[in-house]
Amino acid sequence: MARAMFEPVFKENFPFWEGITEAEKDHICNNTYALSYPKGTTIHDGTECSGVFFVRKGCLRVYMMSEEGRAVTLYRLHAGDMCMLAASCVLQTITFDIMIDAEENSECYVVSGSAFSEISEKNPDIKIFALETAVNRFSDVMWVMQQILFMSMDKRLAIFLLDEYSRTGSDVIELTHEQIAKYMGSAREVVSRTLKYFSSENITEVSRKGVKILDIKRLRKLAL
Repeated sequence: MARAMFEPVFKENFPFWEGITEAEKDHICNNTYALSYPKGTTIHDGTECSGVFFVRKGCLRVYMMSEEGRAVTLYRLHAGDMCMLAASCVLQTITFDIMIDAEENSECYVVSGSAFSEISEKNPDIKIFALETAVNRFSDVMWVMQQILFMSMDKRLAIFLLDEYSRTGSDVIELTHEQIAKYMGSAREVVSRTLKYFSSENITEVSRKGVKILDIKRLRKLAL
C-alpha cells in the first residue's frame, strides 16, 4: 500500500531509485508519511533529523534564527519542491540549524531521516544525490546572504517584488509589509519606508490587498 502511494513520486525525484534493491525501495516507502500541516505550524525546529520533505500542496518557509530572535528567510518551498536540509542525520557535514514553517495549509510526503540515512550508507549514489541536492540549495542561501550583506534596500526590495511577480504571474503582491520584511530578513519599518519611496516615484502602489506594481520597467532597472 505504501509503495503504491509513494513510489511514483520517488521514481520522478530520485535518480538512484532504479538502482536500489526492492527491499530498499520497500524500506523507504514504509518509512514515508503523508502529513498535513496547518498554516503557521513549525514543522522542523532544527533540533532533530526530521527527514526529506516533498511538498505536495501549499508553501513551506525555510529560515534561520539568530540568538537575538531575528529570522532570515533562506528560501520557500512550493508544490513539487524537495528539501534535504532537514535531514541532518543524512548530511552530517551540515552544522547549522534551519527551521521550517508552513506558510499555508500544506501537504507533504516526509521520508524518515533515519530510514533514508540507513539506505544512503549502503549506496554511494544516494549519498551523492543528497549532497548535490543540498549544494543546489546552498546557492539560494548564498544569494540571500549576498543581498543582505552587499545590496541596498531598494535593490533588494525590487528583486523581491520581481521574484514574486514572476512566481505568481500577478502584478499585485498580496503580502503585508511585515511578511515582506520577514522574507527579506529586514525590519518592517525599513520595508514600509522603501515602499513609500517606490510609491512616490509611481513604481508601486500600496493598498489593503498588498503591493501593486505600476512600472515594471523601472522596477527591473532598480534590480540591476
